[in-house]
Amino acid sequence: MAPVAGFRSRVLAAVRRIPAGRVATYGDIAAAAGSPRASRAVGNIMRGCKAAGVPCHRVVAAGGRLGGFGGRGQLKRDLLRAEGVPVVGSRIREFAARRWTKFPPRLDRTEPGAPASA
Repeated sequence: MAPVAGFRSRVLAAVRRIPAGRVATYGDIAAAAGSPRASRAVGNIMRGCKAAGVPCHRVVAAGGRLGGFGGRGQLKRDLLRAEGVPVVGSRIREFAARRWTKFPPRLDRTEPGAPASA
């Protein structure tokens, strides 16, 4: 598997692990995927994410800012609120309590539920 495709698969596997009602930052996902300095790359993957079963709306910017959602900010707010996440304006209220960081130490392409290819 090409390095970029492998990273994308690990990112999607990490995002699938975020439970409803919780959020993780682009940086959290980058770290879980094995590239802690690749938060911008995670943002690019999330921007174009249309993968079935991947709750991309649960990935937010640092400090609980909603960040982008492919130009669909209101939809992201609505999806998070429907899961019980308190959103005020463009921020998650009680961000620290809602933040999910319990990822396994290493996600790889053999992760259950990870796509076979990107």
